[in-house]
Amino acid sequence: MGSTVLSLRMDGELLDRLKQHAAKRGMSVQDYVVRTLIRDDFDERFATSVEETEKFYGAA
Repeated sequence: MGSTVLSLRMDGELLDRLKQHAAKRGMSVQDYVVRTLIRDDFDERFATSVEETEKFYGAA
């Protein structure tokens, strides 16, 4: 899988908060944002899977 550049424009306050969160985890801001997006994507896909399973088997 290749990588693509995504450029974001954000205010200084948000960037400062991201830097703080990333620093607490010993990460760069870029790595922190990417991991957050990956986690959110996983959570969304997992929730969709649960919903589809419930539709198939019927809600408990």
